[in-house]
Amino acid sequence: MSPALGLVYFSSVSGNTARFIAKLGLPAQRIPISPKDEMPVPVGNYVLACPTFADGEGRGAVPKQVIRFLNDPARRAGLKGLLAGGNRNFGATWALAGRIIAEKCNVPVLYSFELAGTETDVARVRRGLDLFRGVECSIMA
Repeated sequence: MSPALGLVYFSSVSGNTARFIAKLGLPAQRIPISPKDEMPVPVGNYVLACPTFADGEGRGAVPKQVIRFLNDPARRAGLKGLLAGGNRNFGATWALAGRIIAEKCNVPVLYSFELAGTETDVARVRRGLDLFRGVECSIMA
């Protein structure tokens, strides 16, 4: 992944999303768990990886720290796509945070993965990010 398209992620204390991002082996900035910690400042455009935290009705799907991160117009402006994480055990709310953010920010969900992802997920996301970077660069040129 080139500096033209970064990777930002949020991971709870369970660490599933952090493990998935680590398997990608790409540079990434982490949105902190604690609201006291400083938010990352993406340089340019980026893809956001976000897990879902929802009750049975879908409330609270987007982590509060991610909302805080995206409420800043400068950070939100660089968002170009999402990697949506979740747990299939939660049925209709699986990867819901990605769908909510995509709709609110008018960007695509590029891929959905479960928990810490599989090796197949990692390969697909790496290839997809390479392709998306090419599309994004040609659109932005």
